[in-house]
Amino acid sequence: MLRIANALEAQLREAMQRAFPEVDALLDPQLAPASKPEFGDFQANGALPLAKPLKQAPRQIAGAIVEALQVDPAFTDLCLEPQIAGPGFINLTIRPERLAAEVSARLGDPRLGVPEVQNDAAVVVDFSSPNIAKEMHVGHLRSTIIGDSLARVLEFRGHRVLRLNHVGDWGTQFGMLITHLKQVAPETLNRADAVDLGDLVAFYREAKKRFDDDEAFQTTSREEVVKLQSGDPVSLKAWGLLCDQSRREFQKIYDRLDIRLSERGESFYNPYLASVLSGLQEAGLLVTDDGAECVFLEGVNGKDGKPLPVIVRKSDGGFNYATTDLAAIRYRFALASDGDGAHRVIYVTDAGQANHFAGVFQVAKRANWIPEGGRLEHVPFGLVQGEDGKKLKTRSGDTVRLRDLLDEAVERSEADLRRRLEEEGREEDESFIEHVAGTVGLAAVKYADLSQNRITNYQFSFDRMLALQGNTAPYLLYAVVRIAGIARKGGDLEAEAGMLQFSEPQEWSLVRELLKFDAVIAEVEEELLPNRLCSYLFELSQVFNRFYDQVPVLKAESTSLSSRLALCRLTADTLKSGLGLLGIATLERM
Repeated sequence: MLRIANALEAQLREAMQRAFPEVDALLDPQLAPASKPEFGDFQANGALPLAKPLKQAPRQIAGAIVEALQVDPAFTDLCLEPQIAGPGFINLTIRPERLAAEVSARLGDPRLGVPEVQNDAAVVVDFSSPNIAKEMHVGHLRSTIIGDSLARVLEFRGHRVLRLNHVGDWGTQFGMLITHLKQVAPETLNRADAVDLGDLVAFYREAKKRFDDDEAFQTTSREEVVKLQSGDPVSLKAWGLLCDQSRREFQKIYDRLDIRLSERGESFYNPYLASVLSGLQEAGLLVTDDGAECVFLEGVNGKDGKPLPVIVRKSDGGFNYATTDLAAIRYRFALASDGDGAHRVIYVTDAGQANHFAGVFQVAKRANWIPEGGRLEHVPFGLVQGEDGKKLKTRSGDTVRLRDLLDEAVERSEADLRRRLEEEGREEDESFIEHVAGTVGLAAVKYADLSQNRITNYQFSFDRMLALQGNTAPYLLYAVVRIAGIARKGGDLEAEAGMLQFSEPQEWSLVRELLKFDAVIAEVEEELLPNRLCSYLFELSQVFNRFYDQVPVLKAESTSLSSRLALCRLTADTLKSGLGLLGIATLERM
């Protein structure tokens, strides 16, 4: 009800100015959704803070505001008579005919009442970010689907979103891997697909062990890094083959999860690293300490009480992650002719990187690399844990591979579906079973993650996430299936609804819940918390199911029938849209 809320806030502010012009600078309606249905739709608390400057009782102030409101025809057309409650709260109830008109306006509107922003500047969402020569594991799941959902919401709002995959495709690890492969499997560096990703991971582990244990191998690996950075054609070819092999495997996961990304790895920013140093030098921030070039942070001290440094060039002359991230920030905020021209840059990574980004962001701000009004945000997330509360691992203690986790979700979904079909005596072909199991399995994994507050750890449970009851993807999908069932039974959801008329309390509860969608989307856009959208969709499904169970739809009289079918249609559209913003596909039958 954003449009109504905005109109109501403006009317309240004007009424307060008419009633109390002498304290104009202090006037704030403090309008918020009502905390309980019996209090109406909105509650204005702006009378209470005026008590002291006006030297009047809050209820007396609220009465004056209400009196000023009621001389405004626009307000009386929008709301029923206001009620003053408690110490001076003003409870406001929207006229039923206005609520019905809002529902009618959303029918057939692909935006479902969500206003579209007008801003040509880009929003960068940096997410997923796996490392070359390593398989994607369960930790990448969170970054990937949280980032994708935020990108979808921002795109729906009308922002020009750059979905960037900051792949780890540069640095010392390539020196040691190329050196190792030259010695033990040189054929892998000469032709594509000479080794699969699983073997490449094993080679990486071997190379890492040699790097840690063998000083001569370590020296050779560092020399290989220098060759790579200086553009040696043999090293570059080997590097390109390794990247391509990993990239193809990553894409299989992205395709399966319906994730769109533009890869822009660490290597992209290599030409800009030197200018990071010169820029910090010009800003007077760069300090040489024990041979390394760094920026000392303000307000962040180590155990010795001294400011902690952000190292941008090591004593051996090498650059590191902080240098690359600073180069990326400069490029992303730079004008579109020289960079991305972004006004908001969002990083979706695990909470363990919070200190790193806090330091890098501080350096970028002090160097004046963030334009006025620009926003630089870290979106942290917690760990995925097993049901024992410990970090999710395989029985052998290894990190869970993402493709194995997705396979198991689909397999469990299929087993559950086959059991239900047998219990119900239903026969379905294999293509139906495969489609439903795949959709439900992947939806369950995504929703179980996104429905949690991303800041906290969460416990992964196939049984919970695949349940048909509770705050789960199957429960939400089933609500959509129920509405599709109404259409199969003869309810024309696409028919012209005409003048909408509602009389039952369950109808009005559903109306009010449907009209919250635009405010929820705006909230997710601002706060970057997908679980807010999940909570809304779950509540909407619950309200719809109570309506469906308690109010006859197809047996209703003609006037009520068209209005109730309109509510069913808008509910389906809202659920499909909301689930789509979470990256979750819906079904017509389950």
